[in-house]
Amino acid sequence: MTTGDLPTTMKGLVQRSLDGPAALELVHDLPVPQAGPGDYLVKVGAAGLNFADVMQTTGRYAGGPAAPYVAGFEVAGEVVAVGPDVADPLPVGSHVIGVGPGAFAEYVAVAAVAAAPVPKDWSDAAALGLVLNWATALAALRPMGRLAAGEWVLVHAAAGGVGQAAVRLARHYGARVVALASGHKHDVLAGLGAEVVLDRAGTDLTARILEATGGVDLVLESVGRTTFETSLSVAKPFTGRVVVFGAASGDASVSTHDLVFEHRVHVAGLHIGAFAEQVPGLYAELVAELDELIRLGVIEAGAPTLYSLEDGPAAMRALADGGTVGKLAITPSA
Repeated sequence: MTTGDLPTTMKGLVQRSLDGPAALELVHDLPVPQAGPGDYLVKVGAAGLNFADVMQTTGRYAGGPAAPYVAGFEVAGEVVAVGPDVADPLPVGSHVIGVGPGAFAEYVAVAAVAAAPVPKDWSDAAALGLVLNWATALAALRPMGRLAAGEWVLVHAAAGGVGQAAVRLARHYGARVVALASGHKHDVLAGLGAEVVLDRAGTDLTARILEATGGVDLVLESVGRTTFETSLSVAKPFTGRVVVFGAASGDASVSTHDLVFEHRVHVAGLHIGAFAEQVPGLYAELVAELDELIRLGVIEAGAPTLYSLEDGPAAMRALADGGTVGKLAITPSA
């Protein structure tokens, strides 16, 4: 099932080695993938750029691809072919958002079971983040973090895609937010409703958070090595929760001794792909809640910063350097 004859080659960004974003290269003659069993073939409208992409460029993302590989994994675009064994497929011409390795290209194969329709009247780029950023933030706050109204939530890397989503959702559910980000991003976070906005750099971060809150009920931890001790230290004893869904600065560890004698808190790990696969019932409830949040206007169409495929390596470097704000996207048509 296709929308006409498809090309046999395409442009895409290939990670030549695991030497970081500098090894990302635009290639003009990649083979167009096929829609395999259970897949849609999607003509890419926009592909999300996430910090996991940066981690993959150095081999730091567990289970990431071996170089060389076509980069990217979050995509929104038009279904141009449907592979065999897709139950109740969307018609060719539908626009979907999903995940599939090789998204920084003109075409990508996406697992149909993990794809969702782009909301009505939204562009492909506007839908980016729904199945990753917003779903991760909601899962961390609600089923994993057990957020209650009036509680304090600490959001690390709050100016990023997941971070901004988490701030918005936490405020919607009645929480008080401490947002951490570089100084030039503070106005954005204050505008989203963060009650306390602090620079992640500098000394005595733990003391500054405790002074502002008296201890937080929930920490959304995505930075890792450089912030993990602070996350454990500011969470309230016994009732505090730390949900870990990233390690941008490197891995951190916690011992049984720490949890018994130093940091008596709840620590939970979250990977949204594994969450969807291993607890599908909870994930279905999460998706239904996201749909309701869209209906209520809490989640609005996104406006990511768009880069062309040619400018993709520069975008990757900017994200790695921590100089970006909000969602970034790569689009073949830019």
